[in-house]
Amino acid sequence: MLLRIDDMMMRNSEMKIYVVAILGLLIISSTRNCFGFTDPGDILAINSLYAALGFPPLLGWLLAGGDPCLEGWQGVQCVNSNITGIVLNDANLGGELGENLGAFASIIQIDLSNNHIGGNIPSDLPSTLKTFFLSGNQLKGTIPESLSTLGQLTDLSLNNNHLSGVIPDSFQQLIALSNLDLSRNNLSGPLPPSMVNLSSISTLHLEDNYLTGVLDVLQDLPLIDLDIENNLFSGPIPPKLLSIPNFRNKGNPFNTTTIPSPPLSSPSPSSPFPPQTPETSSGIEALGPSSPKLPHDSGQQKSIFSNKVVWVAISGFLIIVLLALGFCIRMSKRHKEKSSIKVSDHIKSSSNPPHLKENEAQRNDNGRNNLLPISNVKEKKKETISKNPTPHQLLSRESVIVKSLVIPTNTNGNTSRNINSPKSFSIASLQQYTNSFSQENLIGRGVLGPVYKAQLPNGKVFVVRKLENISLRQWSDEDFMGMVSNVSKLQNENIVGLEGYCVEHGQRLFVYEYCKNGTLHEALHLDDEIHEKLSWNARVHLALQAAKALEYLHEVCQPIVAHKNFKSTNILLDEELNVRVSDCGLAPLLPSGHISKLQASGYGAPELESGTYTYQSDVYSFGIVMLELLTGRKAHDRTKPRGEQFLVRWAVPRLHDIEALSRMVDPSLDATYTSKSLSRFADIISLCVQAEPEFRPPMSEIVQNLLQMTKMNH
Repeated sequence: MLLRIDDMMMRNSEMKIYVVAILGLLIISSTRNCFGFTDPGDILAINSLYAALGFPPLLGWLLAGGDPCLEGWQGVQCVNSNITGIVLNDANLGGELGENLGAFASIIQIDLSNNHIGGNIPSDLPSTLKTFFLSGNQLKGTIPESLSTLGQLTDLSLNNNHLSGVIPDSFQQLIALSNLDLSRNNLSGPLPPSMVNLSSISTLHLEDNYLTGVLDVLQDLPLIDLDIENNLFSGPIPPKLLSIPNFRNKGNPFNTTTIPSPPLSSPSPSSPFPPQTPETSSGIEALGPSSPKLPHDSGQQKSIFSNKVVWVAISGFLIIVLLALGFCIRMSKRHKEKSSIKVSDHIKSSSNPPHLKENEAQRNDNGRNNLLPISNVKEKKKETISKNPTPHQLLSRESVIVKSLVIPTNTNGNTSRNINSPKSFSIASLQQYTNSFSQENLIGRGVLGPVYKAQLPNGKVFVVRKLENISLRQWSDEDFMGMVSNVSKLQNENIVGLEGYCVEHGQRLFVYEYCKNGTLHEALHLDDEIHEKLSWNARVHLALQAAKALEYLHEVCQPIVAHKNFKSTNILLDEELNVRVSDCGLAPLLPSGHISKLQASGYGAPELESGTYTYQSDVYSFGIVMLELLTGRKAHDRTKPRGEQFLVRWAVPRLHDIEALSRMVDPSLDATYTSKSLSRFADIISLCVQAEPEFRPPMSEIVQNLLQMTKMNH
């Protein structure tokens, strides 16, 4: 009996433990739900999307619960506790979109382009959306009519899918939509009448569908880029569309005649006169073979004839008055021009201070003028801007001044380009120019993110660097714009020019000029065709241009800049094989682990082991690039024997032995160099890769040494 009581007591105590444990789990679970960071509605919506996509391997994503904003789920953008964006383009996603996208409370951007998503576009869409990119997927069905609820939408890309049916008549409220791409689908039928409400549209792509009917609904839209090629549009093209800067319309069965004027309605039997038009009602009669005949009443003929005589007389008088006014204006203009020439001549001869005349006579050693060419800017302002300027004229005043300013050339011969403010691109336009950041447009992927080739409608090619550094999320738009301003000031002929930027919906991108011949790394190690063009003199010239770029960064621009990522993959070659150094001014964006990666790649100076980076560390990296030019080897090559994997360790002991030096030269050069030139090149390398930073020369000294080499080679 006692044993049974003991057993019962033990069981009761175990039950208490279980109850306490369960209560503890419930408390933990409830507190997590109560104090979770991300909005619970957004969590349910993203869990539902994850299930519909088929549970893809996305970092952080869960089927149930989780905290996307606090835990930093892959591709998820947040503001405070709300999910505001999902960017997972080119992420190899499948599945479908599900029916719960509308559950997101504050989302403004969805970019799932270039994946393998199938099914239909859901009808329940978040009304807060501004950009919606689903291009390059396997979507089918029709475009939902619920499009009409997206009153804040600015950019919509549904191109390269299998959508069918008619375009819904749902554009009444989409007055903010500026970019619409429905191309390369199976859409049919006429354009919906509500398209006339797209008062902000600038880009419209409808090519490669089966659309029919006429284009009248588009003729009053503010379009600058319209593509309707390869459809079934008929009727004449409205004349207004022909004035669109980028209008492509091939592959349609158009009637190429002009739009006829509406026919005059036939007169009623009871009326002796034809129906009045604005012209006939004002007394001017329509003439021509299609005009109705004059009435046969003689009294009416006389009155009409007398009216004609009066109008002919009035017209003749007006023409004479206009000719006289034009003659007077022309004479007055000539008189003003003569007087202005006399005044300007007097100003030139008498008002220039003597010190300005002396400065105009000063030249540098190369015969170029060192003065900033800003003369006559004030005169240009006066000529182009009226006394009471409009807002447009006020804007043009700034552009006149900026275009007239040129950075002076420095005494070391580094010429600079004209200052041009970088252009602001929308994410939608960059989507269009890069084919939705497709894989075939991917040029490469660096430590800061992928790089894409972009082609504008006018054929010009740019490069788009998509910044994906996690630390960049902590930057405000103002901080990023400060970096854009700093990078745009780096104006040198051997530095890649910044053409524009994009800061929109949490994304940051740089747009650079395009260099046709890729990187120096590719030219030396991958591209046999360009490698053949790299003669000894060409390599010395490339080293000189790269040195000039670093000299500009270290010693000329203000404030001076350390590159911190100088290597052959960041040295680009243009069409004429001239050097353009990339990633200049982007050091603040480099991730925390970049230093160790730079060392692992064979470009890192010894002092990087202690965590310090100086301008002389760039000099060391430059020496490694010179070694690549000399030997044709990679800075770090795992395929080599262990003692030869790091180029600098293998090469430095051989730099001062002429026989060993000759054996380590790139075999493709085939001894097309002199021993004196080879020794000087090796001496410069030896100075650059000194173990102690203070023993490395400044870049200006390296430039002078390479200049002497080029003169010697010629």
